[in-house]
Amino acid sequence: TPNFGVVESVCRHSGLKVEIGGGIRSEETVKRYIDAGVMRVILGTAALDDPEFLALMCEKYGDKIAVGVSGGKDSICLLMALNSLKRFYPKKFEIEAITVSLGLPGAKYDDIQALCDELGVNYTVVNTDIGQIIFEERKEKNPCSLCAKMRKGALNDMAEKLGCNKIALGHNKDDVVETFFMSLFYEGRMNCFAPVSYLDRKKLYSIRPLMYVPEWECRSFVTKSGINIVKNPCLADGNTKRQETKEMLAELSKNYDNLQEKVFGAIKRSPLKGWNDGVSEE
Repeated sequence: TPNFGVVESVCRHSGLKVEIGGGIRSEETVKRYIDAGVMRVILGTAALDDPEFLALMCEKYGDKIAVGVSGGKDSICLLMALNSLKRFYPKKFEIEAITVSLGLPGAKYDDIQALCDELGVNYTVVNTDIGQIIFEERKEKNPCSLCAKMRKGALNDMAEKLGCNKIALGHNKDDVVETFFMSLFYEGRMNCFAPVSYLDRKKLYSIRPLMYVPEWECRSFVTKSGINIVKNPCLADGNTKRQETKEMLAELSKNYDNLQEKVFGAIKRSPLKGWNDGVSEE
């Protein structure tokens, strides 16, 4: 049963025109009014208790949002959630789905194209030589950081070309915690990407609406929806520093209850750039 006070707060801060109260006493009724299931997918249950975060996410939805779609569970979840949000969000916005192809063999995006056709979302594949540069020319031993920067650059360029002023990225709660520890262990600093960031030279905002959603919820949503995800063609898939960090946290969680929630809460309360001091500059 939903907390109606929280739902009312969500409506008030997001501008949803919904009347809560009266004869509304069931979750089914609430879903009929505000599509609460989609709201859960987008922001996660805990986000409903954080109206400031909700308002920040909502105000950053602009006229045209580029959704970075790798074809994995998180980006598919984000694409479907934002497309559903359009049905009841009071401010109109458009969506452009963009996939940055690394140029690696075996990558097929037919299923994403079919999904976008079904959703009525324009889909663009950006073909690059990032895979060749990373693995053949530079022979990077730890390719993730450079690859991520190059993919983000290609995504930014296409978003700008398509006339987008916002980019939605599919980072989930697990990604937040893992990135924090990776920065601590491998860079010797306390750092993590911000909920909202701004790239001045491109005049683009980056938003991360799934930050309150744990990875298992994204996986469960996509599985229950029966959607085919794209197998990651990256040669380093499953053998990265992020995977090591994920496994380390899984082991620590066996001995420390609610570890992820505690670390995430600490990050939220921290002075990390962009978390409590407004929009972060990229």
